[in-house]
Amino acid sequence: MSFYIGREASKLWKRICAETTVEINLLVENWKYVLGGLICQYIHGLAARGVHYFHRPGPILQDTGFFLLPELGQERAYVSETVFTFVFLSFVLWTFCPFIFKSKKIYTVLIWCRVLAFLVACQILRIITFYSTVLPGPNYHCREGSRFATLPRPDNLFETLIIIPRGVLYGCGDLIFSSHMIFSLVFVRTYQKYGTRRFIKQCAWLVAVVQSLLIIASRKHYTVDVIVAWYTVNLVVFFVDNKLPEMPDRSMGALLLPVSKDGRMKEEAAKLVNGNSGDPIDRRSRSQANGKVNVDSDNLHVEVLDGA
Repeated sequence: MSFYIGREASKLWKRICAETTVEINLLVENWKYVLGGLICQYIHGLAARGVHYFHRPGPILQDTGFFLLPELGQERAYVSETVFTFVFLSFVLWTFCPFIFKSKKIYTVLIWCRVLAFLVACQILRIITFYSTVLPGPNYHCREGSRFATLPRPDNLFETLIIIPRGVLYGCGDLIFSSHMIFSLVFVRTYQKYGTRRFIKQCAWLVAVVQSLLIIASRKHYTVDVIVAWYTVNLVVFFVDNKLPEMPDRSMGALLLPVSKDGRMKEEAAKLVNGNSGDPIDRRSRSQANGKVNVDSDNLHVEVLDGA
């Protein structure tokens, strides 16, 4: 029994090492896109903090969702945040599944490049909309009488460039459209395309609907913020996804690794298939512009041939 556990642990460790090598090479080739996406996340945070300076509390606007959904109350505001945290962490863990599981359909670096592209496009539109018209926030800390409803004028420029945790939790004015729904819908649509479990896909869409209702019931956003997020995010992801090159599919044993000019990825490609990863290999041959990979499932052998 201990021998079996040790052998499986050894296989897992080899798979993690091989996958790490591949992902590091992909990160080296795509670091500009990842860094650009992360910088845009910071800019989005600054924009959300900046609009808080312009926010002025006022009467809550008439809202159909507020009329139809009972108010959860300030003491239950954590419910919607808990659901969002579950969605966020679940998606992050799924993107790293190639490091653990034999059945792999995605590359972690490439999937995050696409996700960041979707987020950036949606967040640019979001910044434009909530700066166009600053609405009085319906959340409890944005109402009249709350000390968090307005921000004092900054003493210097440096103060405006710092994102503090309290500002993330107690922001006001960045309403149309919901940032929580941007992340959730981008994650759900990405898993819908690249995930493999039909049941999880159905549950993911159900959770997105439940989260939408909880956001409104918690009075964190107006109903229009959630509705606009639903059709805007889906349209943006649809059009941006069509413009991006299709991501290699690993589910059928295909070895469609981006091969660099110096051939660094070829050795890692052979590693992943020739026993180090323990992956099942399909009988097929795949070719790329820069190289060909011949897979022999009987001999578990990979031969990488240079392209013409």
